[in-house]
Amino acid sequence: MFTFILKRIAFAILTLLVATFVAFILVHASGSTPGGVALGQSATPEQVVAYNQKIGWYDPWIVQYAHWVGQVLQGDLGVSLIDGRDIAADISKRLPVTAALAVLGTLVSTVIGIALGVTAAVRGGGVDRFITVVTGIMLSLPAFWVGVLLVYVFAVTMRILPATGYVPFANNPEAWAQSLVLPVITIALTAAASLARQTRASMAETLTQEHMRTLRAVGTSTTRIIYVHALRGASLPILASIAIGFIVLFGGSVIIEVLFALPGIGQAMQSAVGSADLPFVQALVLVATLVVVVVNLALELTTRFLDPKLRAS
Repeated sequence: MFTFILKRIAFAILTLLVATFVAFILVHASGSTPGGVALGQSATPEQVVAYNQKIGWYDPWIVQYAHWVGQVLQGDLGVSLIDGRDIAADISKRLPVTAALAVLGTLVSTVIGIALGVTAAVRGGGVDRFITVVTGIMLSLPAFWVGVLLVYVFAVTMRILPATGYVPFANNPEAWAQSLVLPVITIALTAAASLARQTRASMAETLTQEHMRTLRAVGTSTTRIIYVHALRGASLPILASIAIGFIVLFGGSVIIEVLFALPGIGQAMQSAVGSADLPFVQALVLVATLVVVVVNLALELTTRFLDPKLRAS
């Protein structure tokens, strides 16, 4: 197990290096230069060239990348080309917003998705078909449209929740929760529908297995069969769906953060790409890749812990 963990950590580090290097090449191939972005349209070509030479923009790519990796290992992500703010400090302020959105969205979608999936698999018949139709509708609804509809109902018409904005938890926990209700519901609906279908399929397959019939024959209660034995047997694909859902929610929060004016990573990415803030884009790619790598590593370790066949291999 220890050797397996070391191999997975080494693979995770390699993934981080490859992903950030690809992003590094794409940033250089974008056509923009730090001098052109930082000095603006009023700068002369000579001033732009002088700025780029000063920061080593014309050095070989591998030299620049090695220098950037060295800075990152020291906790230095550079400064924004637009306003000179420290990128690491700015991301540390934005990360809790996106993390709260993704974690709460995953929790809500997990509760709703598993409840619907288990109900559909156990009840079958008309209930199964009704839930299948409902999840199909949930999957087909665009997130921004759901968000606009929720804002109109709960913020504009009923006036019980804020339409936009974010309040830090340390300032006011109640206002923090209220500011996240509508974004979390918006982002969780599609993930819940996808998880419900995965749960339904896994549970239906597990409930038809031989040992389930044995449990019924020896008088095990239906509740214990469903929520202990069957749900545990179907847990691996469900767990994988939850982990993938978290990654999608974390990386796909751009539309939700822009719609609800949340100062998170997604909003920063949209702003950095729009303004060609190259160091900021590179740093955000690093953060997003790090989240994916960590979640995948946790998923692999959890899967190996839950599956006896994988533990024995």
